[in-house]
Amino acid sequence: MSMPDGPSAPDGKALFRNQCATCHADAKDAPGRQGPNLYGVVGRKAGTEPGFQYSSGFAKAGFVWDEAHLDAWLTNPQAVIPGAVMLYRQAKPAVRHAVIQYLTDQK
Repeated sequence: MSMPDGPSAPDGKALFRNQCATCHADAKDAPGRQGPNLYGVVGRKAGTEPGFQYSSGFAKAGFVWDEAHLDAWLTNPQAVIPGAVMLYRQAKPAVRHAVIQYLTDQK
């Protein structure tokens, strides 16, 4: 997924804090909240954050989180994992890209 950066590019960290942090932590070793901790989510097998109890659909997910899966997830979580308990959806590609880039850059 490639989108131009520049002065009009959204700030992924700020977007995460404003739109995702109510339910998700983004700091290494932070406990999960209503949703799992998303620090290091890119490259992690779906449904495997230690200590978090996932809905049953995650047992069948069988994929590793990458930019394409995260983009689809943020667009419509239930289409990616039926029965998933996440109400958030983001229709704007630039916002999804910024949040995904923020999560990708965490190390």
